[in-house]
Amino acid sequence: MISCLDLLGDYILYAVFFYVRYGVSYRDLEEIMEERGVEVDHATLNRWVIRYSPAIAVKAKSQKRETNKSWGMDETYIKLKGQWTYLYRAVDSHGDTLDFMLSEHRDEEAATAFFKQTINNNGFPDKVVMDKSGANYAGLSNINLLLILAGFANIFDILQVKYLNNIIEQDHRFIKKITKPMMGFKAFHSAQATIDGIEAAHMIRKGQLSEENIPAYKQFMALAG
Repeated sequence: MISCLDLLGDYILYAVFFYVRYGVSYRDLEEIMEERGVEVDHATLNRWVIRYSPAIAVKAKSQKRETNKSWGMDETYIKLKGQWTYLYRAVDSHGDTLDFMLSEHRDEEAATAFFKQTINNNGFPDKVVMDKSGANYAGLSNINLLLILAGFANIFDILQVKYLNNIIEQDHRFIKKITKPMMGFKAFHSAQATIDGIEAAHMIRKGQLSEENIPAYKQFMALAG
């Protein structure tokens, strides 16, 4: 027998999935939920996204299929209170998501932090392709230097060739398509949480979490279990 609490949980996760997958506004989502017999205001919907998306993204990263060791990295832009923040992202040569990190700064320190996070979550690459960004090159060079100082060989190549980075630039488009109708964010933590949900839904869309024919929203809900 399905309890009212179970139904509420399903409604919450369905609402979160719908928002991060289809890029509707909170007020539009409020109307969509009302049409389905669930009265919930847009502020509550926002709280649901912020509460559940980060944990779902952590689970998605841990359960994704194995990625390869040829990486592409780049950053794109997310508007926060009228100012640009920077979404660092990396995919492998097949377009599978490796990692992502929202940063208030676009500099060597942020790039270094992103590469450390991505390597911690995915292991070492054989090569990394990026554009001509000096900060990104310096960030990854810092990782190589730390490995050399620790007694390791310089184990991966850095290629700064823009046309080779088309895979991740194309992949940015889906994220931007979802964030654009959201009309910008008011706080860094809410932007970060929302991006977590969007990236998790994007990984599901790319088939990184299941080889079976399971509906995307059910895969998303399962990550919250």
